[in-house]
Amino acid sequence: MTDLISSSPSNDPLLRLLQETASGERDAFRLLYDSSSAKLFGVILRIVKRQDLAEEILQEVYLIIWNKANTYNSSLGRPLSWMITIARNKTFDTLRGMEAKSQTLEFNENDDGYIHTALLEISSKTIDTTDRISLQNCLDEATTQARESVSLAYIHGYSREELATHYSVPVNTIKTWLRRALIELKNCLER
Repeated sequence: MTDLISSSPSNDPLLRLLQETASGERDAFRLLYDSSSAKLFGVILRIVKRQDLAEEILQEVYLIIWNKANTYNSSLGRPLSWMITIARNKTFDTLRGMEAKSQTLEFNENDDGYIHTALLEISSKTIDTTDRISLQNCLDEATTQARESVSLAYIHGYSREELATHYSVPVNTIKTWLRRALIELKNCLER
């Protein structure tokens, strides 16, 4: 197999295969898969560390490549770099989706401690003890809605659309809630 990484853009064998795949050529797509799947699988496996999941994601990645081959722009990089980017993005999207499914969107009074702890764990890596105590105090002052929305968005990675669905409000309302919550936290921390 040709060293796919070191070949120049103009004679990169993946470029031709990707162009033919964009034209719907199944044989070219099969060759593209054979030429690049080991590399993409390695990238995915390093992230997820589970062979079964990496295999599933790899299949989804090649569906994306098949469907989006016509969007590849050689002036922006090599075909393998483009495919690795797709693989990494799909892998992280899958992990976020798995995390979201394993998390519950239901909160009760007992969850406040978890929310505080999670935010403080994140902040403990970047701020000193005094600032951490200030953050704890500000979180104590925040409304339940502010704590919940900030936690779901910034700790658990929920999108504004997912939050809108959960709270049964428009996305713009979620944007406003998050903005207000962050402003309140910032103002509190500046006191």
